[in-house]
Amino acid sequence: MPAIKATSKAISKAKTLPGQFNELVKEMLPRAISDDVHNEQTIEMIDRLMRLASPTKGQRQYMETLVQLVEAYEAKHHSVDTSNLSGLDSLRHLMSESSMNASELARLLGTHVSMGSKILSGERSLTIEHIKKLAARFHVDPGLFIV
Repeated sequence: MPAIKATSKAISKAKTLPGQFNELVKEMLPRAISDDVHNEQTIEMIDRLMRLASPTKGQRQYMETLVQLVEAYEAKHHSVDTSNLSGLDSLRHLMSESSMNASELARLLGTHVSMGSKILSGERSLTIEHIKKLAARFHVDPGLFIV
């Protein structure tokens, strides 16, 4: 598989993409994704399209089609069960991924510096305003912090 990846990456760099949807379909037919290899190939095509400085209408439509196919495949085959996660678990994870500490959390929320650690320990709850700020900062649905 690594040889195939290297070859497809070399081809993607050397070959320019057509501007019209029907021409892009000739490059790679948009169809339901059946396995991880096809998923990776589709993602590579999306990446190529995303690197375009000024995509045409056809390129944007084609990319949106591919994105929907990837989303459908990944929702079915690679979904993560979050039903047992609390809002606090989600917050801790997002903070960890962003290398954010309790003091930075408090600054983000506009509260006293001690509130960050109190929220993370469960001593204090998030307010609606806190949840709005967190959702905006991490680009997630506010409901993630309510569960």
